[in-house]
Amino acid sequence: MLLLVVAVLAVSYASSLRAYLDQRADIREMRESIEQRRASIAELEREKARWEDPAFVRAQARERFGYVMPGETGFQVLDADGKPLDEGPGLADPATVGDQTPTPWWSEAWDSVELAGHPPPPEPPPADKIDGVRRSKQAEKAREGTQ
Repeated sequence: MLLLVVAVLAVSYASSLRAYLDQRADIREMRESIEQRRASIAELEREKARWEDPAFVRAQARERFGYVMPGETGFQVLDADGKPLDEGPGLADPATVGDQTPTPWWSEAWDSVELAGHPPPPEPPPADKIDGVRRSKQAEKAREGTQ
């Protein structure tokens, strides 16, 4: 009889313990979710504070829209196709500058070993004469044939 009572108590405590552990796991997940949202809110607050700085707003207007101050002359650098060149990475948020993970030295060493085994093709030699007119090879041959 005593063994039966102990078995019933063990089953009831086991189910209660399982429910307790499940609730603790749910609480831990909720706390992690709250921390993630707090971090997101802090990031948005930092971004909002940056936009309240007039110098940052001016820099963004220059970078995004190409605005210039009165009296300044704006220039746009174009590539060979006539499209604007990308400026590359500008000034970044100081909080994110240190977040870059460095590459290990052995990966750079291995890349050089692979490059040594398969060198890139040589570049063509530079032109001797530049006349400013771009001609195709067929047009050159036709022009030489008529002369």
